[in-house]
Amino acid sequence: MRDQRRLRWSRVRRLTAACTVTLLLGSLANVASADPAPDRPASHPAAKAVLFDFDHGNAALEVVYPALQAQERSVISKDGSDITLIVDYGMLLETSWFDSIAPYHRTAVGIHSNLGRRPVSERTNRNKNTAILYTSYRIFNARIPQAAAAWREMMTAVGLDPDDRQENTRTAAGIGNLAARRVLEARWHDGMNRYGDEGGRQQAPYADYTGYEPVNTAYELRDPSHWQPAIVPHDDGTFEIQKFITPQMRLTTPYTYKDPARFHIPPPVNSNHHNQRGYKQQADEVLAASAALNDYRKMAAEFFGDKFMALAEAPGNAVIQDAHLDVEGFVQFIATIEIAIFDTTVAVWQQKANYDSVRPFSAIRYLYGDTPVTAWGGPGKGTVHDITGNQWRSYLPVTNHPEYPSGSTAACYAYAQAARLFLGSDKVHIAIPRKAGASIIEPGITPAKDLTLTYDSWTDFATTCGKTRVWAGVHFPSAVKASTDFGPQFGTRSYEFVQRHIHPDGAK
Repeated sequence: MRDQRRLRWSRVRRLTAACTVTLLLGSLANVASADPAPDRPASHPAAKAVLFDFDHGNAALEVVYPALQAQERSVISKDGSDITLIVDYGMLLETSWFDSIAPYHRTAVGIHSNLGRRPVSERTNRNKNTAILYTSYRIFNARIPQAAAAWREMMTAVGLDPDDRQENTRTAAGIGNLAARRVLEARWHDGMNRYGDEGGRQQAPYADYTGYEPVNTAYELRDPSHWQPAIVPHDDGTFEIQKFITPQMRLTTPYTYKDPARFHIPPPVNSNHHNQRGYKQQADEVLAASAALNDYRKMAAEFFGDKFMALAEAPGNAVIQDAHLDVEGFVQFIATIEIAIFDTTVAVWQQKANYDSVRPFSAIRYLYGDTPVTAWGGPGKGTVHDITGNQWRSYLPVTNHPEYPSGSTAACYAYAQAARLFLGSDKVHIAIPRKAGASIIEPGITPAKDLTLTYDSWTDFATTCGKTRVWAGVHFPSAVKASTDFGPQFGTRSYEFVQRHIHPDGAK
């Protein structure tokens, strides 16, 4: 499945990523040595083969992302759906990239630091790539230390010395190391509880310190209007009861505003079970979408359900190919996107905590119980007419937080707006090929034949993202509608914020 997800990467990235993953696995035996360039900063004296082109390549895209992909499922999110953790790691990494190359721009000032300005003669692709690699290495070791050996190999594989800890504004290595430290210091106590030391007591990293308690238990729906933790089965026969993931996200410091409570969306009136007509109507809409699932909708739902793929790899790769962004342009673009998604998620979590709204699976079980309904019957069963409300399941696994609004939809709309403003166009060419039988939910069955998911505009990308949340059975239509109006404002805010850091004097 991972190989299929990479089909759309650019030719350069495909080749380099393949080499990099090979290096990360330690398979270097038959690769010829390359002489390091004399001006390479902090070159490792015993470095192995150098397959990355510092002068013409893009280290973020060709070295850092493949290294992260090799670890991401085990260290961040196993299924790619825990959006708060994903956007937090992305924010730390990608804002550090911006800060690490700002000194090599004619006007830019870092988001978390002002590291000065380097002479024109030093504003080279080589220095920018070197700074990006050092700042990535420090961020990874600080936040994902359990993969330290992989991060070290990421550096030595391209000829850099991971033990070079200089922090200065004269060398690319020093700037990269210093930029990472400044980002980590700036975000240390921002409310996310990355180190488990928020709230006045020591806890596990990212633990809730707000005291959130669900109204319902996994076994008893005490109030059908509110969120119920799901019981999640594992392949080994064990089960896990969900917890609201990082409810403290709503208290985390955003970039483009001070208080998420300033943003409002209308309450989910149809999720109030006392509104019997509206409550049943929205549940029936989800059931109708479940019954109407086809191969295209299933594969689109899986694509947008994987936040790594939908909010990073696929659209980012399309932008690189279509807009021909260089290292600097790519870093500025990705910082704009990342801040848009981060600030959206903070505001969305404020609303999720406020409303604590019921998910479709709970409402359908409450309404229909042992009564048969027409819906998707489970993997490989297609649409059936005899499944009971208690047996109904969403096509995608239900995510571990309250339903309203849809965080995925809001993030997609924020992404689309930020990309539209940064690139100056609504046009994009995203194509996601899916081989027959490539489904994660219905492997070997869906799709019945090869198909390609295509999105020719950011509007189409965001609109389809929202629809898939209903197709997948994890959101009601009202949550998607509220998010389509809510998300774009953060894309605009992020674009303006990053542009102020690129052109602090207002001149372009």
